[in-house]
Amino acid sequence: MRRKLPIRVVRTAATQIVAASAWWEANRPKAPGAFREEIERALELISTQPQLGARATNLRLTGVRRVHLSRIHYYLYYRVKESPNVVEILALWHTSRGSGPDL
Repeated sequence: MRRKLPIRVVRTAATQIVAASAWWEANRPKAPGAFREEIERALELISTQPQLGARATNLRLTGVRRVHLSRIHYYLYYRVKESPNVVEILALWHTSRGSGPDL
């Protein structure tokens, strides 16, 4: 079994996740738990397999990856910090928004 890396969510990403979750609950009554389930699943996956996500390009930061949350149509952007060894969640970005977040 692989060792899980701790997850740290930066303030901007936390704000994006809270806002998207509230929108989802208000506007998706047929699948109210889908947003939370997808976020939790993604966090579990990247904490155990941090190289899973595709490398994100056209960003100022280096080492950024993203995973596609296909059920809810979002990308979750993250990177692995070496000291301390932690997965840092950087942004949640809806797939319809064109170019990625300003990272």
